[in-house]
This record gives sequence, C-alpha cells and structure tokens, in this order.
Amino acid sequence: MATLLAPRATLRGLDLSRLGPNWYATVMGTAITGNAAAALPVDLPGRTAFAEAVWTLSLLMLAALLAGRAVHLTRHRERARRTLLEDPSAAVFYGCPPMALLAVGHGALTVGTPLLGTRGALALDALLWTVGTGYALVVAAGLPYLMITRHRLSALEANPTWLLPVVAPMVAAACGPALVPHLPEGAARQAVLYGCAAMLGASLLATLALLPVVLGGLLHSKLPALVLTPSLFLVLGPLGQSTTAVQKFADAVPLALPGAGEGAVAVARGLAEVYGIAVMGFALLWLAVALAANLRALRAEMPFAMTWWAATFPVGTLVTGAAGLAARTGFAGFTALAVALYLLLFAVWAVALARTAAGLRAGRLL
Repeated sequence: MATLLAPRATLRGLDLSRLGPNWYATVMGTAITGNAAAALPVDLPGRTAFAEAVWTLSLLMLAALLAGRAVHLTRHRERARRTLLEDPSAAVFYGCPPMALLAVGHGALTVGTPLLGTRGALALDALLWTVGTGYALVVAAGLPYLMITRHRLSALEANPTWLLPVVAPMVAAACGPALVPHLPEGAARQAVLYGCAAMLGASLLATLALLPVVLGGLLHSKLPALVLTPSLFLVLGPLGQSTTAVQKFADAVPLALPGAGEGAVAVARGLAEVYGIAVMGFALLWLAVALAANLRALRAEMPFAMTWWAATFPVGTLVTGAAGLAARTGFAGFTALAVALYLLLFAVWAVALARTAAGLRAGRLL
C-alpha cells in the first residue's frame, strides 16, 4: 500500500510509458469504497473513521497518478497520442480520469469535511467537480466521435468498456447536487440542478443506445480474453449511478426550485423512488450474471489484471443507489441490500488493492 501512497515512490523504478488512463480506475474504486461507507444507512462501529481513511488514500492515489501521468504525457507523448487515436481498446479508458476526479471531489464534501474543514472540503469538491465535469463532457463527445471517424471497430466485437466514455457525465450529474446547498439561492442553484439533469439525460440515452450494441457483441463474439471478464460489472455503472442521481435530484429540488411547490417536490420524490426500484431490479439481475461469469473465470484460473478494478466502482454505485432508496422509502430490505452490496464492494476492493500493490512492487504491472 505504501507504493500507492507516496507520489515520489510511484515515480521511481517504474515504466511510466505503460501508465495508461485505465489506472484511474484504482482511484475510482478506492474513492467509492470510502464514499459508499459514509452513505450506508446503518451506523456501524468505526464506519466514519474507515471512510475517512479510505477517502484520504484515494486523494493520495489521485495525486500520485496525476504526477505519473504528467510524466507519461511529457516523456511519452507519441505513445499517448497513439493510445488515444489508434488504439480503441485503450482509448475508451479515457472515461476513467474524469470519474476519478469527480469521485474524490464528492468524497471531499461527504467524507473529508472533518479533515479539511467545511471551506477546504467545499473548495476541493468545487474544483474537482468543475474540472471533472468539463473533462467528462469532452470525453463523452470526443470518444464517440473518434469511434465513428477514426477507430477501426466492429459492433460484433463490442464489450462493456465501450460504456466508459458516455457514463462519465452521469457521475458528474450524481455528484453535482451535493454542491447545491452551498450555492447562492436562485439562478446558481437552478443552473447546477438543470445542468446535472441534462447530463443525466445525455448519458442515460447514450448508454441506452450503446447497451444493445454491447450485449450483441458479447453474444456474438464473447469476451476476447479471460481477463476481460470483470468488465461485465461495468454494465452496472450507469444503473447504479442513475439510481443514485435521481435520489440526489429529488433531495435538491426544494433547495434549487423553492417555487416549485409541494406537488412538484412530491412528483420528483415519487419518480426517484419508482425509477430507482425498477432499475435496481435489473441491476441485481445483471449482477448475478456478472458474478457467475467471474466465478467461472476464477475457476479457469483467471490471472490478476487491472481489469479486476472494473468490479469496484460499479458495485459502489449500487451501494449508494440502494442507500438512497433505503432513506427514501424506509424499507429495511433496501438497508440490508446496501450493506450486502457494500460487503461485496469491500471484498473486491481489498483484493484488487492488495494485488495491485504487490504487482507494482514486483514490477509486473509497470
């Protein structure tokens, strides 16, 4: 773990020419583990301290990774260019950096306030949300453009990693409402809420357009390599994130739109509940598929790879979505679901973190 903590150590003795955007998945998975712990609808012993420690780790990992990527982009500019323009299987992972920024920023406000103070946490969240949102929108438009005009692709070989670029604005949409109470009343609050709603719509419709292509590719060509099996969890990302987002929207409506009236607030809350329950049902169905496929891959001796991190952030969004439903409905079943999903998240995150640290120390990953 120390290898992941110190930026100076991570930059020494490693081949940073191989440090691609997929490494931001480690930050995403770590941040959501801390954020989801704080969102759990039960007060477990040590939960707050654990959430703060894990979020702090994600912040340090982000700092180390930003430094490493700066070196990569400076010293290996041609390789970075080829990754983006000529390697579609790697280019889709440019959806990860903005989501990492957004997840760490959101955690600053929801987890890191006791550590940073209210003003410090708010400033960090505002900065990372602004940068992450802009980055997410560029990626969500730019990667599909490259896929259409430049990348050599076949829809028959589509896989869940194709979803990464278009899901990034949905993460921004889910994180934005946390800033609403801290903004001046009136236009500023409305702009953030409306903007987040627009990003949710854009990302959700893009996901709905891509999902049939992805499922068709999986049915036709299967996964090209055993180590890609964890990518099946990526389908859960837009499901859990959109469920989380609509819960946050419903809570923000009275603050951003005080003139909307009780009827509009009730409609927003009702839509959040109905949408969340319906989507959570499909998410649990796909979770069963992903778990079964990955257990099969493990029995076939699937080796560790960075793709294992694909199981962390999506499951984390299911935790926050279930926690939001538990708070909205008061139904104990959603509370139990959130806790069960968090136990799965923690187990996968702990294994991925330990194996990544070991791989870095041994020089197998970089």
